[in-house]
Amino acid sequence: MKIRAALLSVLLLTTSALAAPKDVVSLNGEWQVRIDPADADAAKAHPKESKWFKSLVPGSVQQDLISAGRVPDPFKGINEAPIQWAGMTNWQFRRTLQVTPAMLARDNLELVFDGLDTFASVSVNGKALLSTDNAHRRWRVDVKQALKAGENEIIVSIASPIRTLQPKVLAEANPLPGEYDSPYGDEPKGKQTSPYIRKPKYQYGWDWGPRLVNIGVWQPVNLEVWDDARVDTLLVHQEALNDAEARLLARYRVVADKETTVTLTTSITAPDGTVQKVERTAKVAAGVNEVTVPLTIEKPQRWWPVGYGAQPLYKVSGHLGDGQGAADTVERRIGLRTSELVRDKGSFGFKINGMVIFAKGSNLIPFDNFPARVSEAQMRDVLTSARDANMNMIRVWGGGYYLHDAFYAMADEMGIMVWQDFMFGGAVTPPDAEFRHSVKAEAEEQVERLQSHPSIVVWAGNNEVLSGWENWSDRKAFKKKVGPDEQERVGVGMAVLFDRVLRDAVLTRSPGIPYWPGSPSTDYEGPTDTDKDGDRHFWDVWSGSKPVEKYLESCPRFMSEYGFQSMPDMATIRDFAGKGDLAIDSPVLKAHQKFLAGEGNDRLKLYMDQRLRPAKDFADLVYLTQVNQAQAIDMAARHHRACRPVTLGSLYWQINDTWPAISWASMDYYGRWKLLHYAARRFFAPQAIVAQHRDGATVVSVVSDATQPITGQWRIRSFDMAGKVIGNREEAVTMLPLSATQVASIPDADLFHGADAKASYAVAELLLDGKPVSRTIVERALPKDMAYPAPGLKAEWDGKKVTITATALARAVMLDFGATAAQPSDDGFDLLPGESITVDVRSDATAAALKRALTLRTLGPQ
Repeated sequence: MKIRAALLSVLLLTTSALAAPKDVVSLNGEWQVRIDPADADAAKAHPKESKWFKSLVPGSVQQDLISAGRVPDPFKGINEAPIQWAGMTNWQFRRTLQVTPAMLARDNLELVFDGLDTFASVSVNGKALLSTDNAHRRWRVDVKQALKAGENEIIVSIASPIRTLQPKVLAEANPLPGEYDSPYGDEPKGKQTSPYIRKPKYQYGWDWGPRLVNIGVWQPVNLEVWDDARVDTLLVHQEALNDAEARLLARYRVVADKETTVTLTTSITAPDGTVQKVERTAKVAAGVNEVTVPLTIEKPQRWWPVGYGAQPLYKVSGHLGDGQGAADTVERRIGLRTSELVRDKGSFGFKINGMVIFAKGSNLIPFDNFPARVSEAQMRDVLTSARDANMNMIRVWGGGYYLHDAFYAMADEMGIMVWQDFMFGGAVTPPDAEFRHSVKAEAEEQVERLQSHPSIVVWAGNNEVLSGWENWSDRKAFKKKVGPDEQERVGVGMAVLFDRVLRDAVLTRSPGIPYWPGSPSTDYEGPTDTDKDGDRHFWDVWSGSKPVEKYLESCPRFMSEYGFQSMPDMATIRDFAGKGDLAIDSPVLKAHQKFLAGEGNDRLKLYMDQRLRPAKDFADLVYLTQVNQAQAIDMAARHHRACRPVTLGSLYWQINDTWPAISWASMDYYGRWKLLHYAARRFFAPQAIVAQHRDGATVVSVVSDATQPITGQWRIRSFDMAGKVIGNREEAVTMLPLSATQVASIPDADLFHGADAKASYAVAELLLDGKPVSRTIVERALPKDMAYPAPGLKAEWDGKKVTITATALARAVMLDFGATAAQPSDDGFDLLPGESITVDVRSDATAAALKRALTLRTLGPQ
């Protein structure tokens, strides 16, 4: 009996070895921070900060300093300079961890840092355990031998990235070309450290954001406690998809500390809630193991981009155990779809589920200069605003960081396609193998983390690194200076990185998803950044000071960047600038204008002088900048759509801001829509009309994103400024699926019948079921030269609804609430003589306060 009992005990121990579940102890929340005692000069200069004070993780020391009132908020006024010392200082972060004897009895205790920014060393109870050099990676370290029962001290020491790399950079005769020079003297011009580090590049300053070189434990931290084995990751690969079935492969990476037998139970929950399970038992060895489980879904439901179908999502759950319980669990949410690049004789576009989708959208920069404080609500607001403006694609730009899983989950739900850049912003990359090895680990980890999201339809290797190397004057000067051998070494290093290392990460970790080496690119098939091949970044307008009509001179294959600046609303300006008098060259406005190192407001004025009437006051100037931006991008985007099928995408720069700023954004840092965002809802409408006046004629096109033919009418009417109809033409039209069709080219003589160009205009409309769904104004002179009449605008309020009526043409009507934060349901619209529109106003202010605050602005006399 004793022998039998002993054998039974051994058997129970053997069969339940994996039954104890993995525990995850969060170490987020309150930590402490101080200047590293070894940084004696900094401690002497800032004695108060040499003592421990409160820190929040995830976060950064800059956030801690702001929260503690040790430095002013850099987003306010001209306060960017006083915080710069923080990025030049070495810091220590600490917290205590209570460990129980039961925890120590477990086989494995590991500290897991989802992100350390950047040159960090980690010690536990004085024992050094980890050294890091890449902010884009997760770091895991075994801490069992360093822990004891009771209280344990974790210290994370993080060195200044600038001071760490500067000796190396200053010693270089020809440092690698970077992105934006520092205005604060911490780095000599042309000798930037940012090309040499794997860290969010925008933190070193960009032409839309401040220089805030963050230091901190910027992502969550956990203690993972487990026995025998755990699931390191689960990849779900789609091997085949047709109407009858989807064949998937669940690839588990199982880490074990000994040879053992595990059972993996994989569950698939369909959109309707039905569940199927597949169980597999496998023997795993000590170390890293891959276990694959084939899966089949009958009559699969496909995920579609918004506007083309539904977004059904499946849940794939994995349970690691031995039949007695789950030792570890993992879950992925997937969508079933195919994604292909359209590449034929230079063409470039996206084919989802076999259908060519015209990409309508914008570029996304980081949500904040302090990533840890970005909320899910803020991300959802931007994505919802994109969808509400009829966008179907967002490009996650490569100078920031890989976004939180929640962002991609929201995009999955909304049907918004994501063009995902790897995090390279523009700087030339180091050619050494050690750098590529770090990037390889980063890329594989990030692709694995994100590969299940159906919204991600392409991975791109970089933003403007390759095109800059080919075309930019400073890169050409660098190549000439270093000579052919070094030029080849650097160039080959980039080719290996972007054509092999990153491509391989996508091919092996997310097969079936296209890889594109950079933006703009031609996939090494020819010159980059041209209309003839691949995608384009077009900056002749704005950066090159060319007239906005330059947008109309060609049809690019895919316009992945183009943009035009404006000021944010007065409520946002007052929030960062205060109550004093303001002018376009006020110091605070120059501080929040990063284009041309603060001189970008001159470019705003240049274009206003070119196109629009003089501003009556500062608030009117703000309005005019927004009108200019909206009209410029409207012109470009409608043109791109009319160029289909030559052009297959239009992504303007940019949708959002990282801080309150004067920039290219269509919605500001606080989520307030500028006039451009309202215009985007119109020019990205599923069916739209395009009317371009060029060379003495008006060319009219209709575009449709529908997958079936649509029958309607188009019409164009010309008026004089008194509202009298001069000419009228209306025809029936059948819009083919997924098409752009030119329906007319009308000479001025036939449309305007000799009317003065400055005193007449035309209105082009697309009607479905007799109702206008798209409208655009045709003018033969610049807005500043048009003889607009007094519009006779009236506003009648009903609670927080306001009805606006015009007695004459009212161009680009803006509801300006001044310093009162408010978002109308529509704005920047045109009203024809006698027309009315009712607008809902969303605001925390009372209806009475909104009525008092409202100023109606138009391009005409007021």
